[in-house]
Amino acid sequence: MASDNLERQSNTLLEWSQSTVARLNVPGVCYSLAVSMKTTRRTPLRIVSLAPSATSILCAIGARRALVGVTRWCAAVAPVGKLPKLGDCWHVGSVGEILRLNPTLVIGSVPYKRGTVASLLEQPFPFLAMNPRTLADIAADIRLLGAIMQKAAAAERVLQKMRHALSEIEKKARRSKQRVRVYCEAWPNPRISSPPWVAELVNICGGEMVVPAGEKITEAQVAAARPEVIVLAWAATGTKSDPRQAYEVRSWRDMPAIRNRQVHVVRDELLNTPGLPLVQGARELWNVLHSRNQSDHKVRRTNKAETQRNPER
Repeated sequence: MASDNLERQSNTLLEWSQSTVARLNVPGVCYSLAVSMKTTRRTPLRIVSLAPSATSILCAIGARRALVGVTRWCAAVAPVGKLPKLGDCWHVGSVGEILRLNPTLVIGSVPYKRGTVASLLEQPFPFLAMNPRTLADIAADIRLLGAIMQKAAAAERVLQKMRHALSEIEKKARRSKQRVRVYCEAWPNPRISSPPWVAELVNICGGEMVVPAGEKITEAQVAAARPEVIVLAWAATGTKSDPRQAYEVRSWRDMPAIRNRQVHVVRDELLNTPGLPLVQGARELWNVLHSRNQSDHKVRRTNKAETQRNPER
């Protein structure tokens, strides 16, 4: 039973050769579950990544050759070429497709669907499930994958580049005396606010997230928070988040973001991929928060007549 596997396996992160275990002492590693696994330096890893974040990290640290399968979303954030495309930790599709690739490790990350995780736990392959919520968690995941791949130095270089890029953005944001009130949305129905790491990026960019991050949010909560800017980055939609759905909410009509037509779309993988793409996501956020006098090209699709016909929701 998958539940039995989870109970038995949840007390261990990864059981590697003794030389590798010593390098897995990473404070703050955040994970939901992992299964035990033994390997040696001479055992080539065959990794199936069910998470674009893991794929982007592995490629960035020089471990792309270990990948034998990725999700259909990974091409947007990593150079995966013609690697077999599979499902993800929400809709895994056929587990048989994973088994045919004979993986020595399968890696997943948020978001998870309970049934998908249960199905993966029933399989013979080792499964590592990362569950980052903060930028510190993401850094820990990068170090963890660096240790697993015996590329710890490369992982530290990646982290240094990320820290430097975010620091430069933060320096620019400090020139502004007033912090912008922001609502970032990861899903419209039910409304779900963007993850905690996005709230941290908003802060770095000179704003403040005005609702709890990574939670179901009511329209009344958003209205009461009175954001000056709304950022839509709906999961797995690319740039297809629709600003009209914000402009048509009757209870939002008097919010500064709606009155001033400050509803913006950021490509979802730049904010929803807990890894290297967040650097570009932060740049996009900075542009949105500090170029508010310009109408977002997505907003222009909604003309004045449409906003006046807002239906009551």
